[in-house]
Amino acid sequence: MESEMLQSPLLGLGEEDEADLTDWNLPLAFMKKRHCEKIEGSKSLAQSWRMKDRMKTVSVALVLCLNVGVDPPDVVKTTPCARLECWIDPLSMGPQKALETIGANLQKQYENWQPRARYKQSLDPTVDEVKKLCTSLRRNAKEERVLFHYNGHGVPRPTVNGEIWVFNKNYTQYIPLSIYDLQTWMGSPSIFVYDCSNAGLIVKSFKQFALQREQELEVAAINPNHPLAQMPLPPSMKNCIQLAACEASELLPMIPDLPADLFTSCLTTPIKIALRWFCMQKCVSLVPGVTLDLIEKIPGRLNDRRTPLGELNWIFTAITDTIAWNVLPRDLFQKLFRQDLLVASLFRNFLLAERIMRSYNCTPVSSPRLPPTYMHAMWQAWDLAVDICLSQLPTIIEEGTAFRHSPFFAEQLTAFQVWLTMGVENRNPPEQLPIVLQVLLSQVHRLRALDLLGRFLDLGPWAVSLALSVGIFPYVLKLLQSSARELRPLLVFIWAKILAVDSELVVALSHLVVQYESNFCTVALQFMEEEKNYPLPSPATTEGGSLTPVRDTPCTPRLRSVSSYGNIRAVTTARSLNKSLQNLSLTEESGSSVAFSPGNLSTSSSASSTLGSPENEEYILSFETIDKMRRVSSYSALNSLIGVSFNSVYTQIWRVLLHLAADPYPDVSDLAMKVLNSIAYKATVNARPQRILTTSSLTQSAPASPTNKGIHIHQAGGSPPTSSASSSSLTNDVAKQPVGRDLPAGRPGAPGPAGVQYTPHSQQFPRTRKMFDKGPDQTTDDADDTAGHRSFVSATTQTGFCDWSARYFAQPVMKIPEEHDLESQIRKEREWRFLRNTRVRQQARQLIQKGIAKLDDQIFLNRNPGVPSVVKFHPFTPCVAVADKDSICFWDWEKGEKLDYFHNGNPRYTRVTAMEYLNGQDCSLLLTATDDGAIRVWKNFADLEKNPEMVTAWQGLSDMLPTTRGAGMVVDWEQETGLLMSSGDVRIVRIWDTDREMKVQDIPTGADSCVTSLSCDSHRSLIVAGLGDGSIRVYDRRMALSECRVMTYREHTAWVVKAYLQKHPEGHIMSVSVNGDVRFFDPRMPESVNVLQIVKGLTALDIHPQANLIACGSMNQFTAVYSGSGELINHIKYYDGFMGQRVGAISCLAFHPHWPHLAVGSNDYYISVYSVEKRAR
Repeated sequence: MESEMLQSPLLGLGEEDEADLTDWNLPLAFMKKRHCEKIEGSKSLAQSWRMKDRMKTVSVALVLCLNVGVDPPDVVKTTPCARLECWIDPLSMGPQKALETIGANLQKQYENWQPRARYKQSLDPTVDEVKKLCTSLRRNAKEERVLFHYNGHGVPRPTVNGEIWVFNKNYTQYIPLSIYDLQTWMGSPSIFVYDCSNAGLIVKSFKQFALQREQELEVAAINPNHPLAQMPLPPSMKNCIQLAACEASELLPMIPDLPADLFTSCLTTPIKIALRWFCMQKCVSLVPGVTLDLIEKIPGRLNDRRTPLGELNWIFTAITDTIAWNVLPRDLFQKLFRQDLLVASLFRNFLLAERIMRSYNCTPVSSPRLPPTYMHAMWQAWDLAVDICLSQLPTIIEEGTAFRHSPFFAEQLTAFQVWLTMGVENRNPPEQLPIVLQVLLSQVHRLRALDLLGRFLDLGPWAVSLALSVGIFPYVLKLLQSSARELRPLLVFIWAKILAVDSELVVALSHLVVQYESNFCTVALQFMEEEKNYPLPSPATTEGGSLTPVRDTPCTPRLRSVSSYGNIRAVTTARSLNKSLQNLSLTEESGSSVAFSPGNLSTSSSASSTLGSPENEEYILSFETIDKMRRVSSYSALNSLIGVSFNSVYTQIWRVLLHLAADPYPDVSDLAMKVLNSIAYKATVNARPQRILTTSSLTQSAPASPTNKGIHIHQAGGSPPTSSASSSSLTNDVAKQPVGRDLPAGRPGAPGPAGVQYTPHSQQFPRTRKMFDKGPDQTTDDADDTAGHRSFVSATTQTGFCDWSARYFAQPVMKIPEEHDLESQIRKEREWRFLRNTRVRQQARQLIQKGIAKLDDQIFLNRNPGVPSVVKFHPFTPCVAVADKDSICFWDWEKGEKLDYFHNGNPRYTRVTAMEYLNGQDCSLLLTATDDGAIRVWKNFADLEKNPEMVTAWQGLSDMLPTTRGAGMVVDWEQETGLLMSSGDVRIVRIWDTDREMKVQDIPTGADSCVTSLSCDSHRSLIVAGLGDGSIRVYDRRMALSECRVMTYREHTAWVVKAYLQKHPEGHIMSVSVNGDVRFFDPRMPESVNVLQIVKGLTALDIHPQANLIACGSMNQFTAVYSGSGELINHIKYYDGFMGQRVGAISCLAFHPHWPHLAVGSNDYYISVYSVEKRAR
């Protein structure tokens, strides 16, 4: 109790007792996700990260117009001036050699980023040389991208007419080269780099010419005589990328400490120029001993992350990627930073160029244009990383000390962790996400990065989409091949999250799955064999993808199966499969449900099965396994098949399908009917035309067998034999009426569509043929029938269970459930309900303690739509449920209003005989039991905003024949244990575990009469049953079946109306028969300890659990209320009001669980509620 008190938020309110505290700890039945959600997959998000037009830059044209030694006429250079070109001083050697050296250096710088491209240099070229170069590269590149790098430091600036400059053959003149012609030669896709003053003019002209081309093409499309109309359609130039060193009105910086080609240096040697620029800033004084000469000696290689230079390059890549991902629109980021490796590198370096060149009043330009990034906060992290690295440089070079790695990545992971733990629900994406992916390259931080990445993906599908857009896929795909065992759980979790959102990625995994498939099957099947005796948690609370119930309904048992996105299949031997099916008790519905679907056979945990291993004879069960059934002429001809081998797998599957076709849950029965109709259609007759299977044929004919074990569908809880004239097909099991609030008084069953007939001719079919071969052509007189036949064949049975199970992985699993969040709305609502429960209990207890002199104050009276057969008070709300033959009506007994009325869904020849409120203390459900053995559970009743909805339904008892003279089905519900006791017109008491959704025990009654009343006590594990022969039988469910009947009392001589076991350790048994004799038994004593006599001829009786009251209804049209000592308190013979009429014969009555209220239903359709006198209340 101490733990309960700690868990209860009601503590300290001063109005709780032991019963109130247990409200928080009582289990809830049928409230898991599979019961509350619609079984369907989540709506897939549009995945824009997967590049459909991934490209590669295969050719690079390096055009250098330097004319070393001769300055262009329109540029006045400063003294001193920037002279370095590709880090070469052109004046340090001869002009021609300098030009060639610079060209070679530029090519090497580009090769660092794209070593496999085809490079061509054009040094101080003419127009023809440029044309020849460009057309040649385009021809070889085909549809791939070509890069055109233009250095115009030795020629005049671009013109406003869209021209750049080259030379004539003798280098005596500058020759203009039109951008329009350059577009024509280069084609698309292309990328242009312009390193010259006024480079922005080229970008503008390029766009104007591209627009001009579009307009010319539009004119040519309208005018067939246009010169362009006969030419092939040129590619659009809108997709070309341009990088320019400065705006249209700006000159390049000429600072002598910087290279003349500063823009090119930023694009091709970013670390070198970044370090050089850093040393030129004022902040470098904080790092003593670092000079421009010293940074040239920084050790390491760019592609070795363990060295200082390589680590800086790694950090630079992570930072620029992060800036771009946080600033750019997602589609633009994908195009520039994920489509082409060289383009991505150039644009990362372009961000550095913008930062450096803007400090010298020069603004680089790009097309497509990027938002400003030079002031982004991540640049400060870069400065810190450079600072930390350079501060070690003097001691590393001079003293040879070891390099201390930067804490950059560890700090960024910490920032990401803070975002995960401290952030609010709705927030901007974490800016560190691209850095987390870069950290996956590091073995030091990989485990922590994967852990944080998994926590991020757990936030929901939006987080997975973000991670995929950054580029997570190639990283985690590569890590799958890692041999590190500690990474496997994290990778499994991450991949589950990814595949749940984007299942198309399974194709990328197929090559990895194939090599491990057989091992996976072996391990999975071995696990299933080991765990078959243990209940598995539901998919909503554990690994949802590992459980594959075929029945995708809320009443799905915990079926075991193997499922995967690949070709993984459950393998089992024919012998063990047949044995598994034979061991199924086909008369035990929900506890041993078997579901069959194409390619999958699943049995419940109660079915004993022996699964084979891949080493044994392989027998894959799929729809092909019923090919033999398909060759049989008709259902009637199945007798011969079953007679030959009654225990064959085909017979067992057929029996299971017949069984499921009578399931009380509509979706299950409809699915089974579709399969049955499909099989029936594919079957053919030997001699004469026959109809498709009908419900009547199912119920009237049973498969013959040597052991006479033929099973009628009504034995599995279906319908009794009906008229053979029925023309309904198998899809018309029973008339299922839609749930509605307003039904006509008669509520006739809705007739189903007429069945489709066909005329097969099996004599034309060979005995062996291909699976689903259509056979010889058949002519028919009725085209509509043919269309109907095709509909049977083409109808595929699909469920949303796999998608729904996969959706589990897309939802947060690490987040605190909302019901456990103290500030959530769900939690507040529960607190309110439990406080309400406390108030009801206290007020009712106080009223009872005052004493009950009379119980005849009529506080409610109304006419029910049907004759009341069962009445049940809700324990805590002013609501009373009244069941007639096949419908439920809800009344507010305080306000006198009808709250709801809906059809229970049971067939018209059955009736509701029992009702129970499940989870009455919290989110209430209504359980109804009918005399055909079916149990249905409803939610959203008496709700003005929602329609009643069936949560689940199953066949609680089998072998029950509906009759008006029997007890029907009686139940008793234990909220504390989640156990449902059921019995009635059978010879057993069946116990259901609603948490595991399976039958746990069948206790034989040991009597030849029906059970009329059930009562149980979970603390003592006792079950008391009153029977139609007058006996009272006590069972201890902890004992063996042969010994569990611990006491039998035979003192009553007539039908027992009520048997009640008091819920406390010394509680007695109270029983009443129709003769009016009330007997009290001590379960430890062989005889009654007290006997009372009340009125005879009882039709209904109830005992108040708190007030020590007995109420009985008589066929003589009155209700009598007695005290526990047998004293008459009062009679109720007339309804209140002027000229109050006589009450009808009492059909049902029930006490409120807490209030001293009595609900009475009579055969004249009226339902009334009585209470103590007003002044007492």
